[in-house]
Amino acid sequence: IILAVDTSDFDTARAWIDATRDSIDIYKLGLEFFLAFGVQGIKSISDESGASIFLDLKLHDIPNTVKKSVGVVDHLHPRFLTVHASGGAAMVAAAVSAATATSITAVTVLTSLSDDDLFDLGYAKPSLETAVSMARVATQAGATSIVCSPLEIEAIRAVIPQSASIITPGVRPSDEVGGDDQMRTMSPAQAMAAGANFLVIGRPITSRWSQGRAAMATRASQLVASIHE
Repeated sequence: IILAVDTSDFDTARAWIDATRDSIDIYKLGLEFFLAFGVQGIKSISDESGASIFLDLKLHDIPNTVKKSVGVVDHLHPRFLTVHASGGAAMVAAAVSAATATSITAVTVLTSLSDDDLFDLGYAKPSLETAVSMARVATQAGATSIVCSPLEIEAIRAVIPQSASIITPGVRPSDEVGGDDQMRTMSPAQAMAAGANFLVIGRPITSRWSQGRAAMATRASQLVASIHE
C-alpha cells in the first residue's frame, strides 16, 4: 500500500506517517503538500521518517519544461514521480532523461473521470481504450511505472513490459465504496488479483485519524492484511 498523505499541514503529514510505519513503507505526497512546503518539505519528510516517497506532481507541459522540472526534484530521489501520460511520448522521454534514481510514473486516465467525462472533453474512445493507449506510449518512451484505474489493470498489463509497475488509486474497501470523487473503483484484494503492484489508498485510512492514532494504525494494518485474503 502507498498511503496518500493528502494534507497541507506538515505536522499532520508526519503524524500520519509515524502512525502507519509498522505496515506501510511508501507515502504519496502530492501537489497540495508540495505547494505548501516545496522541495525542502519533501526532503524533511523523507529524511525524518525514512520512508520512500511517491511524489505525485503529475507534471504536464512541453518536454523541455518537464525535463527541467524533474531536474529540480531529482536530488530528492523519490521512488516514484508522476507525469501525465497525455503529455505525449516526447514529454515522457524528457522526464525520463532527467531522472537518475526515480521511476518516472505515467498517469493515464484520472480515476475521477467517467467515460461520459472523456467524451465531453473530446476523447474519441472510452477510458479503457484511452488508458491502454496512454500506457503503451508512455512505457515505450521510457516510463517504468503506470498509474491507472483498477478496471484497466489487466488490459494495460498486456501491452506494457512485465518489468513496469502498475500503481492503482481508486481502491476502496468493500465497506467504503462510493462517497467521494473516485468513479472507477475496486477493492484492495480485487486490484491485487487483477495484477496491480501497488495500491494508493488515502481516505479509507486517514479518515480514522479523527478516532486517534491507534485507530489509524489498526486500519492500515487491516487493509494490508486484506490484500492477501
